[in-house]
Amino acid sequence: MTSMRHLPAPAADERAMLEGWLDFHRGTLARKCEGLTDEQLRTASVPPSDLTLMGLVRHMADVERIWFRHVLTNDSPGPIYFSDEDPDGEFHLTEADTWQEAYATWQGELAVARSNAAGFGLDDLSEGRTRHGDVPSLRWIYTHMIEEYARHNGHADLLRETIDGSTGF
Repeated sequence: MTSMRHLPAPAADERAMLEGWLDFHRGTLARKCEGLTDEQLRTASVPPSDLTLMGLVRHMADVERIWFRHVLTNDSPGPIYFSDEDPDGEFHLTEADTWQEAYATWQGELAVARSNAAGFGLDDLSEGRTRHGDVPSLRWIYTHMIEEYARHNGHADLLRETIDGSTGF
């Protein structure tokens, strides 16, 4: 099954453009993981780095949670995969970690992110604060998330190519 991914409309209004590009990059990460086994998705293919495709998906689940729950709405459910004791826990995978769980968790966070963002205008300031004490607008959060996904999709390109030679898509 191929993940749905659409380019944003070239003449959309600002909000549709930002949401469109964010969804495009979310879809790109999902496509980079398609067709691989759990073992391949857990493969750190660029030693000595712990970076894996499954780890990237788990990381982005936590990033979505931080920005669209903690910062945007001041909800504090806590991290999913990392902790003070293991700040990179999303990348520390075991044989018990599965794509099914990671993907479902990420998709759950995407649903909450979309729902929470729908209650804000682009110029509205967040109800919570960043770890640096800033109060960003939804526009800033969308722009940051596009940048975050774009950077990690570059990592995903290299990981996927190393795993099975696939490029593009």
